[in-house]
Amino acid sequence: MAASLIYHLARRADFERAHEAGRYDGAREDAADGFMHFSTADQVVESAARHRAGETDLMLVAVDPDRLGGALRWEPARNGALFPHLYGPLSLDTVAWVRPLPVGSDGRHRFPPELARGA
Repeated sequence: MAASLIYHLARRADFERAHEAGRYDGAREDAADGFMHFSTADQVVESAARHRAGETDLMLVAVDPDRLGGALRWEPARNGALFPHLYGPLSLDTVAWVRPLPVGSDGRHRFPPELARGA
């Protein structure tokens, strides 16, 4: 199941605001880039280490990419690998699950076992 989902690293406060608004508009970095950053199961651990190292209060948001329609584009990014980018808000009804992403004593995020292989 994990291989078919894509993942976003959301700050808890941003995602909590999404419940009030009925949609998630992404992080400040997403707004600056003009799209919402997602990663595949194989990419998300490295993405967290590069872009959210040591950051606490993160939520791991899992989404079925097939439910996002034409707003989702796969574009080259790090080392030419294709990354999922969402051009528009994330409707909360497309979210498969959300889990806290704690930080261990080594400063690295602790992913669910099905994603930890990239750690």
